[in-house]
Amino acid sequence: MTQTSSRPSIADLTEIRVREPRRIAEGWSARKRRDLVGVDGRLLIVAADHPARGALGVRSDRQAMASRSNLLERLATALSRPGVDGVLGTPDILDDLLLMGALEDKVAIGSMNRGGLQGAVFELDDRFTAYTPQEIVARGLEGGKMLTRICLDDPGTAATLEASGRAVSELAAHGVMAMVEPFLSVRHEGRVHNLLDPDSTITSIHIAAGLGATSQHTWLKLPVVEELERVMDATTLPTLLLGGDPTGHPDETYASWQRALDLPAVRGLVVGRALLFPPDGDVAAAVDIASALVHGSGS
Repeated sequence: MTQTSSRPSIADLTEIRVREPRRIAEGWSARKRRDLVGVDGRLLIVAADHPARGALGVRSDRQAMASRSNLLERLATALSRPGVDGVLGTPDILDDLLLMGALEDKVAIGSMNRGGLQGAVFELDDRFTAYTPQEIVARGLEGGKMLTRICLDDPGTAATLEASGRAVSELAAHGVMAMVEPFLSVRHEGRVHNLLDPDSTITSIHIAAGLGATSQHTWLKLPVVEELERVMDATTLPTLLLGGDPTGHPDETYASWQRALDLPAVRGLVVGRALLFPPDGDVAAAVDIASALVHGSGS
């Protein structure tokens, strides 16, 4: 992957932040916006909020996302492809992409709670440490995303549910999408594991759907699990499926996405590592395949 001359380098971005930080706020105000969904009612969103939780690994490479310049280049490539609707990220990444001009006419979803750092003793304490609903509204982002892990053995889950419910209500009050990503989770031998069986996913859906004072602008972000048709019968909320850390062959991943996208409630994909770090390194090709799955080959 090569750096194109039209894109600012990391040094350029740092210089702007040092000398002209106001350009970030000005850029958000001037950004060309679009409707959340187009004519087909579907979305392909590239996810880039993993690093803020200390989750830098892809497959066997634990430092795959350690280079910000490399990650930004991959994101810029993905966002330049037809059919890619937008990006999900934390303020640092979205501000960089904004300065690069990569967010024009794109959906920008702000990731809100990144406090549950991967591998920490407090990993299930999903505090809201990044975007706030107020900042999302002020900067004109199209939505806010919240990770909502539910551990029945951890009393901290109550605070997570309360915070997520408050964020859903505040975003909805401004007509902004609230993207809730729920899991039933357990801690085993010091590590947090999300339960990805159908019944656990169904339970998490019902808990997440009831958060907030209204569900008017609530979307779900869910894993691709077994018996997905039965799982998706648990809700009428529009749902985007997450890609996760890819471990199998890409063709198997794409086939599972295709089957899932045939379900009425499934309205697209939110995928990060599987598209940004494909095994063959060809980001554009991987993104184009996902775009065809979500929007059809004409995208």
